[in-house]
This record gives sequence, C-alpha cells and structure tokens, in this order.
Amino acid sequence: MSIAMTLHLLGVIIWVGGMFFAHMVMRPVLNAALEPQDRVPLLLGVFNHFFPWVWGSVIAILASGFWMLFVLYENGIGTWLGFMTVIGILMSVIFIYIYTIPYNQLRAAIANGEKPKVVVAVALIRRLILVNLILGLSVTLVAILGKYGLMP
Repeated sequence: MSIAMTLHLLGVIIWVGGMFFAHMVMRPVLNAALEPQDRVPLLLGVFNHFFPWVWGSVIAILASGFWMLFVLYENGIGTWLGFMTVIGILMSVIFIYIYTIPYNQLRAAIANGEKPKVVVAVALIRRLILVNLILGLSVTLVAILGKYGLMP
C-alpha cells in the first residue's frame, strides 16, 4: 500500500503541479516578456520536456490507483473513490488527446511554418490543460475530503 500510495501521490504532484505552474506562472510571464513568435519555440520545448513526465505520471496514477481500488477497497468504494476514478480516467483521456492531436498538429505547423495553425494548436492545448488543472485540483480536494471522512 505505501509504495502504491507514494507512486500515486508523486504522479499527482508532478502532473497537477506542472499544470499549475505552466498555466498560472509560466504562461503569464511568457506573454508579458516575449512576442508570440518567440514564445512558440519555448512552449514546444516545455511540452517536449514535460509530456514524458506526464506519461509517467499517468501510468503511475492509473496503475497505483487501480491496484489500491481493487486490492484495498474490494468490498466497496465510497462516492469519493468513484469520483476520483472517473475523473482520473477523464484527465488521462484529455491528456492522451492533447498529446496525439493538438501537440502533433503544433509540431507539424511549426515545422511547416504555418502560423495560423500554430495559434490554433497552442490555444487548444492551453484550454485543455486548464480543464485538466481544474479537474486535478477538484479530485485532489475530493481525495482529502474522502480520506478524512468528510465525504461519503
């Protein structure tokens, strides 16, 4: 249990913390300091370095979460564990979509010099990361409330 919980929490910290930093700290600073044409290569570099960490986090979170769910809570789960499971899967699907569609479109648009497509891809990635950030913060709150008996 302690290894699974450690992997689970590390995955959450890396993924949700990274999204919080990227959206709430890095993005406003980049927008204020750099012109759009200078931001794009930097954003691509950030995604190139962050997304492998997210893949590892998603795998760790889902594997440890399902292990704990089926081994520790095999006699029934509360609303909070059900919510965590559904939202975790939804967040993973959103990330897989980000990685396979707009991220690949962004890389192709940069390689082909298609600025309008770059703008569209970056905007979609930003919006979807914000959705996942909100979901990640919500599921974290539910986990705390559920763990301490404040949610059924």
